[in-house]
Amino acid sequence: MTKKKGVMTVKEQLAYSFGAYGNDSFYSLLSGYLIVFITSHLFDSGNKALDAKMIGLVTAIIMILRIAELFIDPFIGNWIDRTKTRWGHSRPWIVAGGTVSTLLLAALFTPLGNLYQSNAMAYLVVFAIMYITMDIFYSFKDVGFWSLLSSLTTNSEEREKTATFARIGSAIGGSLVGVVVMPAVIFFSATKTSTGDTRGWMIFAAIICFLSLLSAWGVGIFNREVDSDIRHNEKDTVGVIGVFKAVAKNDQLLWVALAYLAYGIGNNITNSLIIYFFTYIVGKATAFSVLSTINIFAGMAATALFPILSKKFSRHQMFAGCLLVMVLGLGLFAFAGQSVALSLAAGIIYAFPQQMVFLIVLMIITDSVEYGQWKLGHRDESLSLSIRPLIDKFGGAVSNGVVGQIAIIAGMTTGATAASITATQRMNFKLLMLAVPAALMIIAIIIFLRKITLTEEKHAQIVDELERTWGENFKDEDDAADSQTEATTITAPVSGKLVALANVNDEHYAKGELGQGFAIKPSDGKVLAPFDGTVRLTFDDTRHAVGLVAENGMAVLIHVGLGTVKLKGTGFVSYVNRGQAVKRGDEILEFWQPTIQKAGLDDTVMVTVTNSDKFKEFKFIKTSGEVVDAGDEVLTVK
Repeated sequence: MTKKKGVMTVKEQLAYSFGAYGNDSFYSLLSGYLIVFITSHLFDSGNKALDAKMIGLVTAIIMILRIAELFIDPFIGNWIDRTKTRWGHSRPWIVAGGTVSTLLLAALFTPLGNLYQSNAMAYLVVFAIMYITMDIFYSFKDVGFWSLLSSLTTNSEEREKTATFARIGSAIGGSLVGVVVMPAVIFFSATKTSTGDTRGWMIFAAIICFLSLLSAWGVGIFNREVDSDIRHNEKDTVGVIGVFKAVAKNDQLLWVALAYLAYGIGNNITNSLIIYFFTYIVGKATAFSVLSTINIFAGMAATALFPILSKKFSRHQMFAGCLLVMVLGLGLFAFAGQSVALSLAAGIIYAFPQQMVFLIVLMIITDSVEYGQWKLGHRDESLSLSIRPLIDKFGGAVSNGVVGQIAIIAGMTTGATAASITATQRMNFKLLMLAVPAALMIIAIIIFLRKITLTEEKHAQIVDELERTWGENFKDEDDAADSQTEATTITAPVSGKLVALANVNDEHYAKGELGQGFAIKPSDGKVLAPFDGTVRLTFDDTRHAVGLVAENGMAVLIHVGLGTVKLKGTGFVSYVNRGQAVKRGDEILEFWQPTIQKAGLDDTVMVTVTNSDKFKEFKFIKTSGEVVDAGDEVLTVK
């Protein structure tokens, strides 16, 4: 079952936000604390050389498996796109992926029946199999969850609002794990040490995994994918070559991916090492929990500010500004020394813009779905949206692989203290944590400013053009194909002066690219159904057009004005819903002409048969220049 409206209900917003909470809490546990558990508890046999070897092997396995799994992600997205069920493309995978991945991650936070002590090689093999299976199913869930955003609405403004709610949930989920991890682990531990014990980590991981599982089922039950004809493909992208072509030819998707890749690698490295910074550089491990607590509220504040700032600044300005602020935070870390206050300030400055960066990139990648459809003639929602989690996981894979090695090189292993770290070790640690990520962020800014051209305005124009051509390949078993031999008369939907499409101030209409038909320079704003039929396309966010289908399968788009998508619904009232049957003369739409004219836009109403190639005869009853009343017969189609 799919929803007809593009606007989400409060229940759906809450379910999606809780889904984001569970998704990010799971990712935080996986990327940040599985390594801590492995290095501080799982391999704590007392033989430092053997423990270090096992830590190195396991972290190398994790990095190799996660990088290898990255090449599967675009195919996971393609698989989701090709999934056709009564529950939609994404929701089945969100539920299935969430269920399997949470159960396996919880199991990885156990000694696996003390297998390590009895057979180290067998442990490594079992660990690798469980880990890659968990990561693949998590990818299905993660790609499905964020690609669901493009299925909820096609409007950029509505997407920003929905993503903002979701990002608040994810900010809480990701940060809260850092706040409660050590207090919770110690609370559940049998031995009350400063780092807890294996039982404490097992119980803590089980709780986080259970909440993540619950959130995945919540999204599957309460969210719905919008039922829009522009989301339908005649043919799915299949095969290795098809997948890579779909990604490679979408230049905006590729450039934003490269910018986010540079940012993501640097950001993941720094975020993974901050807990080590407070423990071994500042010498105050408990300050990390304080920072995580503050950053929960800072992240929520940044997310709440995003819609306000996005109205005043372009995405280019916001992306560059956010990354420059983060570089400033890295610089403050470098000079903080052992000052808790300066280190906390640096951590807050560094973390504050991160939610905004995520939203900016998510919006551009989401908008690139329609951009790719417009440019390539093919829509790949989940395939496009799989790029963002792919890059996140690549950064996570790199950080997982290097954190263990950095800890060993810098002497930050079991038994180490801030006093035992040498000056050389401190310098090497800071170079990797601060200087390298700063350089990567500058590279990301340069790529973004020079190569990203997909603005909100351009996206709105693309969506408008896609929706105007929605019926070119219209097919429906409910429409009688044999009745195309019967003639259907199209009446004037609005009163005014008839204008030939060739004289419309839009080259696509003028050249007949959007189908045959006619235009009217309106004298009032009441739009009536021009024939008996069914409403097949509505624009819940802009209300500037309606798509109708007659009994003979003729698809007609009534489009009010040129560029009126920019008004975002102001001055328009829609009286029909998708799937509603209408009779000739029923009022389906109303618009306020002064609003269009005040905006400096053309209010001409276009009436086009978008699947004109399916019909052979177009006979005009009225000619260009005549004044008509709404309901007058204008064109017969057969």
